[in-house]
Amino acid sequence: MPLWSLRILVGALPLMLLCFPRASVAQSVQGTAHAQENGGIAEAARVEHAPKLDGTLTDPLWQLAKPVDDFRQQEPYEGQPATEKTEVRILYTTRAVYFGIHCYDSEPSRIVATELRRDVSQDLDDHFEVLIDSNHDKRNAYVFQINPLGTQVDGLIVEEQGTSDGGDFDPGWDGVWRSEARITDDGWTATVEIPFSTLNVTQSKRVTWGLNFKRFIRRKNEEDLWSAYLRRFGITKVSHAGELRGVRDIGSGRLFVVKPYALARYDKTSGQNPLFPLTGGVDVKYGISSNLLLNLTGNTDFADTDVDLEPFNLTPFKVFIPEKRQFFLENAGLFSFDIGDQDQLFFTRQIGIDPITGQQVPINGGAKLTGTFGRTEIGVMDVDTRSNGPNPYGNYGVVRVKESLWAGSYIGVMGVDKRSGDTLDPFNQTGGVDTRLVFFKDWFVDAHAAGTRSAESPSSTPGGATDVGASLSYHSDWLDGIVERRKVGPNFNPEVGFIELTDMNEIYADATFKARPAISGIRELQFEGFVQHAPTTHNIVQTQEWQGTFRAEFDNGAYTDDDIADVFTQRITTPLHIYQNVFIPNGLYHFSRHQLTYGSGQDQRFTYNFFERFGGYYGGSLNEFRVRANYRPASKFSISASETWDRFRLPLPSGNFSVVLASLQGNYSFNRFLTFTSLIQMDTSNTQAVSTNLRLRYNYRPDSDLYIIYNVGTQFASLAPANPPQVRETRFAVKYTYSWQR
Repeated sequence: MPLWSLRILVGALPLMLLCFPRASVAQSVQGTAHAQENGGIAEAARVEHAPKLDGTLTDPLWQLAKPVDDFRQQEPYEGQPATEKTEVRILYTTRAVYFGIHCYDSEPSRIVATELRRDVSQDLDDHFEVLIDSNHDKRNAYVFQINPLGTQVDGLIVEEQGTSDGGDFDPGWDGVWRSEARITDDGWTATVEIPFSTLNVTQSKRVTWGLNFKRFIRRKNEEDLWSAYLRRFGITKVSHAGELRGVRDIGSGRLFVVKPYALARYDKTSGQNPLFPLTGGVDVKYGISSNLLLNLTGNTDFADTDVDLEPFNLTPFKVFIPEKRQFFLENAGLFSFDIGDQDQLFFTRQIGIDPITGQQVPINGGAKLTGTFGRTEIGVMDVDTRSNGPNPYGNYGVVRVKESLWAGSYIGVMGVDKRSGDTLDPFNQTGGVDTRLVFFKDWFVDAHAAGTRSAESPSSTPGGATDVGASLSYHSDWLDGIVERRKVGPNFNPEVGFIELTDMNEIYADATFKARPAISGIRELQFEGFVQHAPTTHNIVQTQEWQGTFRAEFDNGAYTDDDIADVFTQRITTPLHIYQNVFIPNGLYHFSRHQLTYGSGQDQRFTYNFFERFGGYYGGSLNEFRVRANYRPASKFSISASETWDRFRLPLPSGNFSVVLASLQGNYSFNRFLTFTSLIQMDTSNTQAVSTNLRLRYNYRPDSDLYIIYNVGTQFASLAPANPPQVRETRFAVKYTYSWQR
């Protein structure tokens, strides 16, 4: 590690030692013994018919169930009793399970409830989560989340992993369930019905499920859990969840959903004649068994998928943009094969979207089989695309197998086969093996080895088409650290994956020290330093970076994230297109940058954040300024605006210029089931600078929708480096879906 960065970390240690005596540390020790015990046990009471599901708990049936009420804090005081009382009562019939939730609140007028749109983040609201591990495999689970308006978010936890941005669960899965909620004089209450068919439960005499609950109190930034409330665990730690018992003699709830759609569309692409297609397709979900699910799709359409925010790429690397399409999101965690940072051996955005232009490639159909057999998880996928413009037809086959070892540990393999109508690139094959081993709960060993084979680059090249890496990491309340070693050959080419850099021999190390000082209003301080050295496999300097960072999180959710120094060495081997006719020439560049970031408290209806990064940039200078504001005056309406201003000063012809990116998004919810969203974007690096997306969604019955969509611009952004020109589309679509469930 560079001496300067090392001095930052060493110099921070005395300050951190002074911070540790905070009461919360002693309190967390007190709570640890309790938290390390097995999760609690909840009992469900049987009823002959469903209770009233109106968001209140006035139905006498709820009194038949013994309440679950032993909630403990994960934040801010680990292991301490929750500051507000919470009770959950559980009933069941032969067809569904019911949760009656009472979130008491000493200041009900300060409950935050602003979001009416389904599957939109509720981080700015009070909310409650129910986790169900219906197979009781202690690795995977369903999560159902509601806010005080009854608005739903749902998703999956796979192999005890949340999302890369710190979310509790992957929201790509959608289930059919009912919820209502009411704000009362003593807090808020909610009723939830989850059919056994949504959980794909087969007929059973006696059922034991993994179960957990989490409550979030927005104004206090407080997280309360029933089980697994250590900060290093959380609700994603399915193996530390409690248990639900008492469910007996239930009927079969095997999942079987048929969801056809009809679509009418006007479609005009730049340089082409307009089209007026009338089309349709179908999606099918079938639970072969309680732990094996088959998804089928025919003539797949993604007109209702959210548009991408337009990126402006300042680097010579590809842009990682998360998947948003429903067919690929469901059970996506099972197909995950991480090979470093954001690099993925399999990345579904390479299917059905041109990675250069962002233009959609029509999908004929696909099939996906996911599930478990004992300790073995399996995922099989096959998708077929038809030729469209410069994109030939393609077929993509994927197999993923993971064998669970001890808690949190596994070994797995993956194979990806791409077949194409491109005579110059008729096939691409990728294979890999990976493992994660957990020791003493806090130590993690991750390793992988992968290789590719294609017509252009046969695997006979020794070491040239392989990627081998391993890391050792440690996670605790006071320290996160990782040391990583990775070597990628120059011909490694997973065409259905995502990789930023090949021909690389990387060493990476990172340490983040965390402290909770006895300072009013401050929740946590962090001091981070990392170093990356990634020469080519022939030891030619290619990429180097080292950084020292200070962060602070405040009790109200405000934060600051400041790079004291971020020092780069970067070799450009292909002229880097930045703007119009401006190209950064080949060469070896050294520069440093600095960053200031501040985000306001998250407990207000008006929130904002700003970002300022300045310093050198490839022989010149670059100043980046970004501001974003959100305003939620009422539960039915919200608006957000953002602007990014990049000011370049480069020693090149026409090297002094600015690029502005801006967006304005408005959302209006007539109720939970009828919503309108609008997004206007501007990018001055593009000759056609403005794009628009308008969408009306009517959820007229569970899992069934009517969409009216108008889009000008590009729905899906390019992944390519150097900001290539995008295909511009004008599209008006009316899409109708109907979900039939047995």
